[in-house]
Amino acid sequence: MYVNGKPHRRTQQERRKETRAALLRAARELFATQGFEATSTEQIVGTAQVTRGALYHHFQDKRDLFRAVLEDLEHEIDAGIAALVENARPRNAEEGWELYIRAHLVYLDLTMRPDIRRIALLEAPAVLGYEGWQAIDAAHALAQHQQGLENLMRLGLIRPLPPRATARLIHGALTEAALYVAHAPDPQSARLEAETALRSLLGGLRLEVTV
Repeated sequence: MYVNGKPHRRTQQERRKETRAALLRAARELFATQGFEATSTEQIVGTAQVTRGALYHHFQDKRDLFRAVLEDLEHEIDAGIAALVENARPRNAEEGWELYIRAHLVYLDLTMRPDIRRIALLEAPAVLGYEGWQAIDAAHALAQHQQGLENLMRLGLIRPLPPRATARLIHGALTEAALYVAHAPDPQSARLEAETALRSLLGGLRLEVTV
């Protein structure tokens, strides 16, 4: 690597960061195509082109590496939803409500992506245990759910409800919808069914707006 025309010697911190990133890339690819159990640590370090010692320098074991891959995928889901919200400019209450619904549907669409579907929905509950998987998922989602609900209440679009409890219930429904789609023989049809059900469930929160 050259910087300003001169050879750049990577620092130890840069090398460690690159090694960790290589392990995460390799593990994600293998977990997504083969699954957790069928993937060996030898395959991971071979694909990443690092030593076995490097793996255990950055992660306690294969399960710890899986957890880090899942965290990365959760961040990607967060970013996808945030991009939708940040770029939207609703002009009225109906557009604001549709944006709220769309944020939930973007989550469903992202979880249909093959790597997210297998790692985050099919493998994670078994690898980390249901509670461990849910703790990671909830840590990424509950604050966003609560903030969205509080914004809608502030705008008078939904009935006043306990935001924390309501956020947990909505998150649970959305997670179950994603699992339903992930395990369905026909994910595309299941996705449409889940959208219909979610729109109906979330529509029950709305206040009648009189003009």
